Amino acid sequence: MSTLAQRPRAPFALAAALCLALLGIVVVATGVIVQVAGAAPDAGMPGGDPAPPAVATSAEPEIVDGPASPFDDTNPTVAKLDPELREALREAATAARRDGIDMVVNSGWRTPERQEQLLVEAISTYGSREEAAKWVAPADKSSHVHGEAVDIGDLDAAIWLGDHGREFGLCQTYANERWHFEYRASAPQNGCPRAYPDPTYDPRLK
Repeated sequence: MSTLAQRPRAPFALAAALCLALLGIVVVATGVIVQVAGAAPDAGMPGGDPAPPAVATSAEPEIVDGPASPFDDTNPTVAKLDPELREALREAATAARRDGIDMVVNSGWRTPERQEQLLVEAISTYGSREEAAKWVAPADKSSHVHGEAVDIGDLDAAIWLGDHGREFGLCQTYANERWHFEYRASAPQNGCPRAYPDPTYDPRLK
């Protein structure tokens, strides 16, 4: 009697077990969907927002040095030169080109901050402020900061300008810097003044 009474219950037990199993699958699948949906906004997931750009925090001084063409009015190293110096430089560059020499400006006008940075670097390189002064002037006395000097980049161009610069009023200022030229209006008639051995001999820098 008991055996016969239990037989009809077997299909119901099996159905209940299947329902529970299906319910478990649904619950697990729902959890996975929720996790994926929650991860979607991350930068690394497709469709997510991009990572915010890095914010520049550097306080380095602006560097506007060359190399630049003497005719480049978009580069402040040339554009902010003294007008007479810039015009003489362009006339010289045109003449040099006829001799097969390409002239470039390694450095012309500089910001005071850039000049001070160069002085600090020179002190580190040469070991003292006294030695550094033979190569780099302080910002308040630098002819570069005033737009009154250019450093010519290529050695052949610097040599050419050393030989022909007086024709255009361009003179090498320091014997130890064959690349450094300044404008002297009287040079075409009177020649260039004798170059100082180095900047420490220049009375303008005292």
